[in-house]
Amino acid sequence: MKRILFIALALLPVITLAQANKQADLTDYVNPLMGTASKPIMSNGNTYPAVAVPWGMNFWTPQTGKMGSGWQYTYDADKIRGFKQTHQPSPWMNDYGMFSIFPETGKLILNEDDRASWFSHKAEIAKPYYYSVYLADYDVTTEITPTERAANFRITFPKSDSSHIIIDAFDKGSYIKIIPGEQKIIGYSTKNSGAVPENFKDYFVIYIDKPFALASVWHDLKTDKGVLEYKGDHVGAVISFHTKKGEQVHLRVASSFISIEQAELNLKRELGKDSFASTEQKAKAIWNKTLNHITVQGGTIDQTRTFYSCLYRMLFFPNRLYEVNAAGHTVHYSPYNGKVMPGYMFAGTGFWDTFRALYPFLNLVYPSMVKEMQEGLVNDYKEGGWLPEWSSPGYADCMIGNNSASIVAEAYIKGARGYDIETLFQALKHGANNTGPNATGRRGVEYYNKLGYVPYNVGINENAARTLEYAYDDFAIYELGKALHKPESEIAIYKKHAENYRNLYDPETGLMRGKNEDGSFEKPFNPFKWGDAFTEGNSWHYTWGVFQDIQGLINLMGGKHKFVEKLDSVFTLPPVFDDSYYGTVIHEIREMQIANMGQYAHGNQPIQHMIYLYDYAGEPWKGQYWARETMNRMYRATPDGYCGDEDNGQTSAWYVFSAMGFYSVCPVSGQYALGAPLFKKLTINLENGKTVNINAPANSTANKYVKTLTFNGKPYDFNWVDHKALLDGANLNFDMSPVPNKQRGVKDSDVPYSMSNGK
Repeated sequence: MKRILFIALALLPVITLAQANKQADLTDYVNPLMGTASKPIMSNGNTYPAVAVPWGMNFWTPQTGKMGSGWQYTYDADKIRGFKQTHQPSPWMNDYGMFSIFPETGKLILNEDDRASWFSHKAEIAKPYYYSVYLADYDVTTEITPTERAANFRITFPKSDSSHIIIDAFDKGSYIKIIPGEQKIIGYSTKNSGAVPENFKDYFVIYIDKPFALASVWHDLKTDKGVLEYKGDHVGAVISFHTKKGEQVHLRVASSFISIEQAELNLKRELGKDSFASTEQKAKAIWNKTLNHITVQGGTIDQTRTFYSCLYRMLFFPNRLYEVNAAGHTVHYSPYNGKVMPGYMFAGTGFWDTFRALYPFLNLVYPSMVKEMQEGLVNDYKEGGWLPEWSSPGYADCMIGNNSASIVAEAYIKGARGYDIETLFQALKHGANNTGPNATGRRGVEYYNKLGYVPYNVGINENAARTLEYAYDDFAIYELGKALHKPESEIAIYKKHAENYRNLYDPETGLMRGKNEDGSFEKPFNPFKWGDAFTEGNSWHYTWGVFQDIQGLINLMGGKHKFVEKLDSVFTLPPVFDDSYYGTVIHEIREMQIANMGQYAHGNQPIQHMIYLYDYAGEPWKGQYWARETMNRMYRATPDGYCGDEDNGQTSAWYVFSAMGFYSVCPVSGQYALGAPLFKKLTINLENGKTVNINAPANSTANKYVKTLTFNGKPYDFNWVDHKALLDGANLNFDMSPVPNKQRGVKDSDVPYSMSNGK
């Protein structure tokens, strides 16, 4: 009897969670505060609670940081300064298109330091579609719910003869006009962080459903009584009125990058006369529809929360910049030429981060969004002359590589159609053979095309990293050229350059190493030195960056056994480092040091695929072990839940892919390297109406290894699955075990694609 009772109790959490998945909204599992306990010297995500709809043009966030600080919301803060419209992709990139709203009672206080109100997370509710917080100093509760380009505010005031709403259009140039007869405020903010034309403005319109007792603009932190319109460096508005206890004041807010008239149109189209509750329900429905593309069962509640909190982060960037004009046409303000142009536009992503897993995920689960994004890239090129490598919203001078090649090639190869792929192919060739402004094109391309690498000693930083990434990007261009049936005479050079990684392999150390213009390797060489020849990492991280030809790397290292030994060393080496290039311990270094995983630096992108390279060397069980370890140790749906910068969905995408049981090592190849699923059951509801069912009924904390696998009912020993096979609908049945099956996936024919084996 005791044994039966023990079994029943042990199964109870699993049964309860399975039932909950059927009954509860998936948004209930999302914690928008995951990753917000961050600071410049230690990133646990560097996120903020984004109140938005998936890929919305505008997000909203409570602002705890000073105006202009990229760390606009941090979990450890005690006070809120305002509720800000934001487009910030990263604290390191900072923000653009921003203004804030803030309620007060009593004496009017404009200075942000003085007006900031104490708050508590105990009186805060953060959901993807809704945010609420109690501002203790004013006895006011503020609630926000969004649409793509607008939002509804509901502010609950106490009894007060002096209740205020402060509109802050920020510094660096702003404008406000108050129209009391319409209970309306219009204006614009020009504050940005670069990468915009000189005429950049974020226009906004705000309606308040309570007549204004008093209204005035303010500037230089002083009100101008009776003045209702002002343009200056730092302008805002104050609306004051009497309120009863519990009185709710509603604001309808919208913005546009095009004009105040377009902002008004966005408001009417997206909010109309909807109540706060109606807007909230619509936003919630959008989130649930989007999240329900993937359902999970049979994990712990913590695993489920982490999964959906990560998925939430993956559905923001790149965000829409386009709007719909009065004629119903899709248009956008161009961050390249400052004109209003036809068609789609997206911004807010760095391809150096997101080509690895976020875009592969979008191509699998949300391909209709990818099509829009590809159309946006066509417009990027036509309007700016280059494809962006980091857009925020225009060309941001950040990071390295020419990874737009991967973004463009992968989408087409995986089936995206209905856009101008010929223009994009020409854009890829242009970027591959020229150096452009603000990190576009290829820095050092003249050396790369002549020598086969970017030299260490010619004044170009991060040269080895550039070489390795350019080589993969050339592979992407070649594969796209093949798919487009381009003549070999046109594309053969890119296939040749895809092998340029070989030029940096040092057989003496078995690692990638900077090389001088004369062909000699850099001296002295410290494989633990961060930066210098590499980007936010060291040689132990970048040596594995040969996505297109892991078999070629295995051959260089002397075969599978030595390759696996090298992989193992990443985890067994101590977390030593040389920070002399930076002159300080950057946060990425510290995050590796404290993780207790040796040289494995999961908090940054260059090495995130490395765990799955055991598949290529015939020891997939080691990858299964380390993938589960990383999921368990590096992720949690808590404010400190990431192990480094979340980076526009990339670090989240690693978790979601790994929980699914596979990962995109080489996005352009069309294959995913197999790991082991996290849940007992996971279903991908594809846009084409078919499903991918990933079943692992024996999955548990102990059963982390794949004993056997069937694919559509047939035994399957390969260490990879094909993208197109998944799109046809698939059933993957994993038999999980507490001990590794060292006979499965060991044959040469079982390994994923590499250039060198032609699979």
